[in-house]
Amino acid sequence: MEYSTVKKFAAVVNTVILALVLGLMYFFHMCDVSFLVYFSIPTALVYVIGYVLIHKNHLTLYVTFIYMWITLYMGVTTVCLGYGYGFHLYCFSMIPITFVTEYMSYRLKTRGMKAAPASLFIGLTYIICTGYVSYFGPIYERDQKIAAFFWIFNALIVLSFLIYYSNYLIRTIISSEEQLREIAHIDRLTRLYNRHYMLSCLEALPEGATDRMLAMADIDNFKKINDTYGHNAGDEVLKTVSDIMKSECRGCEIARWGGEEFLILSPEGVSAGREMLENMRRCIEKKPVEVDGQTINVTVTVGMGFRKSGQNIDSWIQSVDEKLYYGKNNGKNRVID
Repeated sequence: MEYSTVKKFAAVVNTVILALVLGLMYFFHMCDVSFLVYFSIPTALVYVIGYVLIHKNHLTLYVTFIYMWITLYMGVTTVCLGYGYGFHLYCFSMIPITFVTEYMSYRLKTRGMKAAPASLFIGLTYIICTGYVSYFGPIYERDQKIAAFFWIFNALIVLSFLIYYSNYLIRTIISSEEQLREIAHIDRLTRLYNRHYMLSCLEALPEGATDRMLAMADIDNFKKINDTYGHNAGDEVLKTVSDIMKSECRGCEIARWGGEEFLILSPEGVSAGREMLENMRRCIEKKPVEVDGQTINVTVTVGMGFRKSGQNIDSWIQSVDEKLYYGKNNGKNRVID
């Protein structure tokens, strides 16, 4: 969420509310409710000032100012016209919106209005104004047919605000959860899963399941690549190898196990699994990495194996690791099963 986007959104909302105020001002004039006609003048000026506050980046002051005035407007119209027009309903949308607004301020890392005291102020105003009307009745008695129309109109506006802001809050929370999950599970450089996620996948496998293939791949001579071409080049090699793995090992869970090591969990059988890994190895071998005008030839060595009956996760990983290092010590750039 960007500050400029919030400013544009605030300006649009400010325009919509100003248009509503002017429309209500005309309605009050038609109903001969003179006090509310006059009260609409400073109300309209509040939203004109709102444009200035938005333009000058005083969003916190703008929000606080607008919320206080809407609360006052709700209270005055309710006292003047009673429940029948539905102006008192606005407090039911304003209270949750204050909490959404506080959350938005947190996301923007700006100082925002405190939702709890603002909600208490709105609630107290509601109780006072509706209590007054319950005891004394509204100041103006007008046609109830018009009141019914406005009750529906105001109810629709309140419901629209509630639906919009509730949807916004839920979507934002879901987005935040997905970002947190990505941070927890995804390696930032390679965009592969990390060691923690792969361990959770392995631990989630049914105990005793022997139908999954596990492979550990290691980039050959990676330390030499870093020493010769620099760590930026090493990072490019890691990213290129990771992209090829994702392309060639479809349907697999692939994790950066550590440094230049990768762990691949696949549902493929023995022959299909070996063929897939051989294709991956050949693709990596045939695709040199270009960095700053330099060509780096890259190969990988892979150890693969299936889980034996009764074998635990650590022992399974160790078995493919041992095959990997057998391959590293016997020529490299090969798949050992």
